[in-house]
Amino acid sequence: MRKTPAISFDEARRRRGRRRGIQILAVLSAMIAAVFIISVNTGYIRLTPLELLHTLLGRGTDKQELILFDFRLPRIVISILIGAGLAVSGAVMQGVFRNDLADPGILGINAGAGLMVMLLISFYPAASAAPVFMLPLVAFAGAAATAALIYALAYKRHEGIPSIRLLLTGVAVAAGMSAAMIVLTLRLDPDKYQFVATWLAGSIWGTSWKFVLSLLPWIVILLPYVVYKARVMNVLNLGEQTATGLGAAVNREQFRLLGAAVGLAAASVAVSGGIGFVGLVGPHLARRLVGPKHQLMLPASALLGSLLVLTADTIGRWILQPSEIPAGIVVAVIGAPYFLYLLARTRS
Repeated sequence: MRKTPAISFDEARRRRGRRRGIQILAVLSAMIAAVFIISVNTGYIRLTPLELLHTLLGRGTDKQELILFDFRLPRIVISILIGAGLAVSGAVMQGVFRNDLADPGILGINAGAGLMVMLLISFYPAASAAPVFMLPLVAFAGAAATAALIYALAYKRHEGIPSIRLLLTGVAVAAGMSAAMIVLTLRLDPDKYQFVATWLAGSIWGTSWKFVLSLLPWIVILLPYVVYKARVMNVLNLGEQTATGLGAAVNREQFRLLGAAVGLAAASVAVSGGIGFVGLVGPHLARRLVGPKHQLMLPASALLGSLLVLTADTIGRWILQPSEIPAGIVVAVIGAPYFLYLLARTRS
């Protein structure tokens, strides 16, 4: 009779960690589903669970179908997508720079993308006239240029990119981009000014299926690519010298991963406005829940980011009905204290 080979303690611990991580991912998915159901029924006009079910099955009234399929579902789907995109973008930046405070909003990547989107919109007679499928491309150009500028200013020969120098450079560049956006608003007519003010506050302004279609390819392509590179990110976290000794092409991998992170952040900003802190809070909570290994941490970050933005948007639509609070403000109420806590812990 053959004996089953004994499992080492380390292997048993890894298996327990994997099982626990998968259970946490399942719980996060269930929480997103619960908030999804609540969000669908949040608004000035309410749908009972039975009406919601009938409408989803195609047996609702024209008014119910208009509310659900034209107004609420696209916004909910966009909230889920941009939450995942921003959180994974932040996770990649924290991994590549080995800096717990790296975030596309704090480092100015979102501001660079937003500046280009605002430039595009300002040249059209109405904000809604700007070509939807062109917005992510324009945002990516602005975000990439900003990332290159931050990298060039923060890099020091023989030292790489020190954490505090990266943070301060990003904050300074973000402030400059924000100032440029404020100057641009001076030439806008009142209608466009109102739109820009709402956008800067982090309102999810792309609320139709065409915005979902413009964002979806970026998420569907770049997010799986980043998850595929999870093992590479684990190696990069060991430091440049160790990663090079293990055979990793450090500079090439960093460039590719940063490109993916910038693309995710830019595409999300193009349809969501200036929502910050998602790329900071999501990865940190994921790391606490499932550990630092990117195979589980990246999916957990995506789910936590989606949950955070969807919850923030739902609260913003519910708390002052029929008016609403931009999701970016609700996220900032959560993210700003957490950022200060991380900054104080880093300094200590």
